[in-house]
Amino acid sequence: MQQTFKRSMIATATAVLITSAAQAADINVGVILGFTGPIESLTPAMAKGAEMAFREASNSGKLLNGATIVSKRADSTCVDSNAATAAAERLISSDGVVAIMGADCSGVTGAIAKNVAATSGVAMISPSATSPGLSTIGDIFFRTAPSDARQGVVLANIVKDRNIDTVAITYTNNDYGKGLSDSFSKAFRELGGDIAIEAAHEDGKADYSAEVGALSASGASELVVIGYLDQGGRGIIQSSLDSGAFSRFVLADGMIGDSLLTVGDLTGTFGTLPGSQSDGAKRFAELDSTLGTAPYAPESYDAGALIALAIQAGGSADRASIVSNIANVANKPGTIIMPGQLAKGLEILANGGAVNYEGASSVEFDANGDPAGSYKEQEVRSGKFETINVH
Repeated sequence: MQQTFKRSMIATATAVLITSAAQAADINVGVILGFTGPIESLTPAMAKGAEMAFREASNSGKLLNGATIVSKRADSTCVDSNAATAAAERLISSDGVVAIMGADCSGVTGAIAKNVAATSGVAMISPSATSPGLSTIGDIFFRTAPSDARQGVVLANIVKDRNIDTVAITYTNNDYGKGLSDSFSKAFRELGGDIAIEAAHEDGKADYSAEVGALSASGASELVVIGYLDQGGRGIIQSSLDSGAFSRFVLADGMIGDSLLTVGDLTGTFGTLPGSQSDGAKRFAELDSTLGTAPYAPESYDAGALIALAIQAGGSADRASIVSNIANVANKPGTIIMPGQLAKGLEILANGGAVNYEGASSVEFDANGDPAGSYKEQEVRSGKFETINVH
């Protein structure tokens, strides 16, 4: 009887040690962003934002009794769906990631979600993929940036509020560009505005003078540019300034970033970018002032934070558990958690409580994994983008 008891105690102690070791093990999480390609100037800050959340959760010592999240980076390229899919497959098969922060551009994000994440049961949280078409991906997909179905309406209202009645539109020829152009055009026309011309442009060209010539010939004095600040959108603006065709531009989110300011004088140019000036946004800026104003860095931090909290909520780094707990930690009810408070959130969850992560971007998911979100109206003043309103 005594020997049986001892064997039982030894077995129990061994199980505890094994469980503790498993819980304290490294947890691989993928970070797939366009480190090369048309938004490569934005992605370093985005990755840093997500990894800041991973580090905060890991350093707290409260994640699964001392587990550490290890970031495994991969390049989405932003534009090559085959390359992005292959990179995501490597993350899952070779690196064994349990969730993915990313991707970024809508086309590659959709390809990864449908062809890799859905078949592997791996949760994806994108900080920047905004195509309306992504709303129907399924249970594994979430995003911390709102859908362009909303951005188009917000941008149209801003343009009309500035007493601009006629515009020309150029958009990058992909899911993101077409979806946002359609959303903006519909909303602008409903407000009584006129679209003089709506034309797609291809990325990767050396010369955009022909495209700019057609846009200028439409007679519109204002040009809406829906594209990428390090690619075709930039080329359109540069050619417009060089030829004198347009001097002020209306920008969608993919065009807003400091690297665009080197093309010339953009004073008065304005546009929309997901973000807010909420308490959570201010708290995030206090954690890292350089990331506080970087496009999509707050949304990236929030995506990383949600993955960490979802792991804790399920008490496991199991993929299915993470998928099922993301909305639970993001939405009401529960204790509100802000940037810099992940240790607090992890402890509440460990003790069986509930959290409502609002973060830097006021996260609250609908049934499709989309946030309502808000948009900063930004304008180029004194050689830099300044936030002049929030919608």
